[in-house]
Amino acid sequence: MKMFETLNWLDWLILSVTLLTIVSYGTYKTRKNKNVQDYVRGGNSSHWWTIGLSVMATQASAITFLSTPGQAFHSGMGFVQFYFGVPIAMVVICMVFIPLYHRLKVYTAYEFLENRFDLKTRSLTAILFLIQRGLSAGITIFAPAIILSAVLGWNLTILNIVIGVLVIIYTVSGGTKAVSVTQKHQMAVIFTGMFVAFFLIISYLPDDITFSKALEIAGASGKMEVLDFSFDLNNRYTFWSGIIGGSFLALSYFGTDQSQVQRYLSGKSIREMRLGMIFNGLLKVPMQFFILLVGVMVFVFYQFNESPLNFNPQAHETVVTSSYSQDYENLINEQSQLFETKKELINDYLNTKNAEALVAIRAANLKDDELREKAKVIIDKAADQQLLKVETNDKDYVFIHFILNNL
Repeated sequence: MKMFETLNWLDWLILSVTLLTIVSYGTYKTRKNKNVQDYVRGGNSSHWWTIGLSVMATQASAITFLSTPGQAFHSGMGFVQFYFGVPIAMVVICMVFIPLYHRLKVYTAYEFLENRFDLKTRSLTAILFLIQRGLSAGITIFAPAIILSAVLGWNLTILNIVIGVLVIIYTVSGGTKAVSVTQKHQMAVIFTGMFVAFFLIISYLPDDITFSKALEIAGASGKMEVLDFSFDLNNRYTFWSGIIGGSFLALSYFGTDQSQVQRYLSGKSIREMRLGMIFNGLLKVPMQFFILLVGVMVFVFYQFNESPLNFNPQAHETVVTSSYSQDYENLINEQSQLFETKKELINDYLNTKNAEALVAIRAANLKDDELREKAKVIIDKAADQQLLKVETNDKDYVFIHFILNNL
């Protein structure tokens, strides 16, 4: 399904006005920038809530809100442990980094390195930062552009240019303050959409499936295992990796990466800077928990509605036009039979809380995972046959597929 086939003039009007208003507002609010202080540090006029939301919006991206629900669909809530170290890092940054930067009146984190060491050290780290941020910005723009290209049917190159130009207009013309004030409104738009999607998902479940029953189904399917206190090195996300590894990662990112440092250096005072970072630390884990929960609810929705073997539409188109189409069709038929079996098992479990039904649900989900892995192998073979490169990891497409086909 193509979005341009289903959008009417009102949809396009809302989309266009929202994007243009955000960009225009940021540019307008910062039109009186007069010097470097205003441009780089926003005139030190930001309140703590603006700092907090701007820091969160800088760290998040379209990838966060498109991919994270897909992560939860496939792997459950365990990914939230990755962020457990963020509050710890925020406390350290408030106690050590912010007073240091404020006392030295630096414009960048790397200016501190020149004061502490020499110009060569500052230049090296600044160059490394620019390379890293340049690559990151490219991916941040390119990833949602791929999704929009598939959805709107537009040329990918043109989409990248349009998105890039809009971002450049308000960041270059308005500086730090423009980014901060627009990100505040961007977060409002994004979370409004996420909350609407969440409640619509719940409403689309069968009439006898309440939210609490949906959580039961997710738990029975192994998707609500939030905490893992094991020391299994093969498990990527555990409580310990989140607390230890997440703390150091957050310290390096929020404490030394200029894309973050610039946000809180725009604060009116040390107090505003600290409150902004504490606000970020307190809200970050619940935010990620909610985004993952949206993905888990999408998983529950597809326990009562058939889902594709692979959510990437390009993958499906590639395999059905190849000599492997019959093999793929066999997997689809097998998945359809499994879908009916899972529905019966879920209803049995909800009615009886039978331990045997619980074990059977887990086994059925493992079988479903096996079918999806087999589908990826077939898709790769079909892509090689046609000399194409197709992404088989479909977590970026799960949420957007649900939106396009059900909202």
